[in-house]
Amino acid sequence: MCKTLTFLKSVQYVRNQVTLQGCNPSKSGSVVKPSDFDYLKVIGTGSFGKVLLARHRKQGGYYAVKALDKQTIIKRNEQRHVMVERSVLLKGLKHPFLVGLHFSFQTPKTLYFVLDFANGGELFYHLQREGSFPEPRAAFYAAEIAAALGYLHSLSIVYRDLKPENVLLDSEGHVMLTDFGLCKEGVAVGGITHTFCGTPEYLAPEVLLGQPYSLAVDWWGLGAVLFEMLSGLPPFYSRSRLEMLENILYSPLRLPSGLSEGAHSLLKGLLERNISKRLGQGLDIEELKEHQFFASINWDDLIARKVRPPFIPKVVRINQKMVRNVISTHPPLAPPPPPSGPTAI
Repeated sequence: MCKTLTFLKSVQYVRNQVTLQGCNPSKSGSVVKPSDFDYLKVIGTGSFGKVLLARHRKQGGYYAVKALDKQTIIKRNEQRHVMVERSVLLKGLKHPFLVGLHFSFQTPKTLYFVLDFANGGELFYHLQREGSFPEPRAAFYAAEIAAALGYLHSLSIVYRDLKPENVLLDSEGHVMLTDFGLCKEGVAVGGITHTFCGTPEYLAPEVLLGQPYSLAVDWWGLGAVLFEMLSGLPPFYSRSRLEMLENILYSPLRLPSGLSEGAHSLLKGLLERNISKRLGQGLDIEELKEHQFFASINWDDLIARKVRPPFIPKVVRINQKMVRNVISTHPPLAPPPPPSGPTAI
């Protein structure tokens, strides 16, 4: 009985507290609701919801609608992560390489975030398909990811969950960083935090050791992702989780052969266990901008999306038949298996 009451109180708490404000109204000023969209296709699933390709019925335009089940959030004790994602999204992030929020609303059972639709597939999908990337392509992605991280850091937000699955490509081939559930707000350059979270392959040593850490954990994560883009695997990877964690803490960094001097130098700088010596610990992204690996990057042009992507994803265009075959105007939450490659638009 006591557990039941606690659960019901938690449900009521989420219903009362997770009130989405700030991005709710449509262009006409009316309140947005689930039935304002046609849901065309499931494009992703998560532990407590799913992401659907949707079209706004009146305004037009295609979006990725993230639908989260409140009771599942409570059962999995994920209220804090959802509230963090909500808080970060409602800041109105304005950056070309971050997924942005257009609308947010809720029903008694479900939270909805209506986000930019990046239909070029996950970086993870393209890495799995191709094995690794040529150095110029990896440098382009790393620069756009770094620009997104630098922007978050300027807002005193540490991202903490950089991995290929959280890096999307849009239809033009530009990066879009998504999933802000593990972000930590209020961490300025030089500041520290303590929470243990993230994906094992990309965790910085100080996080594994339970030590205070700073924005520099994101630069370690960038180093791990760049290493994977160039070699096909994360830097300290092992099928044994325990061995992999030990490798991250103690094993020497073995760099792939055939890389340029600039790539070697950048990877060593980012994957530096001594935080005070890690590239980016001092002046954050400004230190990366000056590195020789990015010598060919004009950062102003990059931010303006004037740098031509080295790869353009092949996406399937949405046709009238797909629009007619609307799966729902009130999406169910039972998650089918997700596709991870390029999606129709």
